[in-house]
Amino acid sequence: MSADSPSRSWFNRTVIGAGLTSLLADVAYEAANSLLAGFLVVLGIPQWFLGVVEGTGDAIANFVKLGIGYYSDRIGKRKTIVVTGYALTGLAMALFALAIGWPLILLGKSIAWIGKGLRGPLRDAILADSVPPEAVGRAFGFHRAGDTVGAIIGPLFAAYLLGYFAIDAIDAIAPYRSVFFLAMIPGLGSAVVFLLMVREQRFTPRPALRFRESLSELPRPFRRYLVAVGIFGLGDFSHVLLIGASILLLEPHHGLKFALVAGPILYAVRNGFQAMTAFPVGALSDRIGRRGLLVCGYLLGVTAMLGFAAGFVWNLGTLAYVIGLFALAGVYVGIQEALEGAMTADLIPDRTRRGTAYGLLGCVNGIGDFAASVVVGVLIMWRAEFAFVYAAMWMFLGAIAMMSVNTRKPEAA
Repeated sequence: MSADSPSRSWFNRTVIGAGLTSLLADVAYEAANSLLAGFLVVLGIPQWFLGVVEGTGDAIANFVKLGIGYYSDRIGKRKTIVVTGYALTGLAMALFALAIGWPLILLGKSIAWIGKGLRGPLRDAILADSVPPEAVGRAFGFHRAGDTVGAIIGPLFAAYLLGYFAIDAIDAIAPYRSVFFLAMIPGLGSAVVFLLMVREQRFTPRPALRFRESLSELPRPFRRYLVAVGIFGLGDFSHVLLIGASILLLEPHHGLKFALVAGPILYAVRNGFQAMTAFPVGALSDRIGRRGLLVCGYLLGVTAMLGFAAGFVWNLGTLAYVIGLFALAGVYVGIQEALEGAMTADLIPDRTRRGTAYGLLGCVNGIGDFAASVVVGVLIMWRAEFAFVYAAMWMFLGAIAMMSVNTRKPEAA
């Protein structure tokens, strides 16, 4: 087997290294993310600002994702850029720790999302290149499971440390700052692990490739696929907003203090169900196909959003009910994240185009996340049930659009 050929085994050093890298990165990022809603409360910043922060970060990352994917196809290299992206996200934690108002929170989130924009599409392209086509679902499922294990540990780690530091804290803000600083350690560690463990499959650079040419070469089924992903994404807001929604649902029944502590734990529950879903669904998709499973995942997202809407309409703020909603949200995200990346590899078999393809996928997802996060963030503070009905509507339309996508291999289409 040549150095430029994918490994015959899907469970190889690159897949393991990418999974461990994402685990560490998500311990850091999700620890900080899970505390942002509560941090805004103690700083006296309204919750709708969280939607603006998430949306702005997404908007910045969109341009990074698209441009960096195309650039990597031109130069034939991806790994160094990915390492830089992980390091930037880790360093952003320090800005959260130093914040006394919204400017540094917005700046830190923007830098973190620039880092995610640099690393996400190129990491996925490296991952797709490292395994045979018949095992792409398992590789992406394993990676997303590792990613989500970190997203479980992060919020639990944050909740424990928040309580620990609160014992001797002079004010309510100091414990948050301590957790943000500690989150830098696994964040920077993720960059080191990717550098040392992941092996990039080199390919022939295309220095004369024009951006418009790179986009026009993408096959028509992939473009229709992006339309469906984009429609669904208009309702698929950042789930950090679910923590704020859970605080609003739980406070009348359990009090504000309980709701603030429960928020990060509920987020960890969501991430736990996401982790348990990703690998089995990815492996199953290698056997029976991905489109039908992805449509089912999208419809589960519709169900979760309608469940949140019902919670606000009928004041269903019991802990058991909210846990159930977070679990359902975790399942649909596990299906979505495992299969969207794998379907991209199916539709783009040419390795020299995958940087652009994954960059475009990330850009489309980011645009949807930006629009959804801003609208849902504002609506939650006005009429929360309207926010979740809005999200459910776009998710349902995305599921309908995905049903029409041609998933045959381009050679056979």
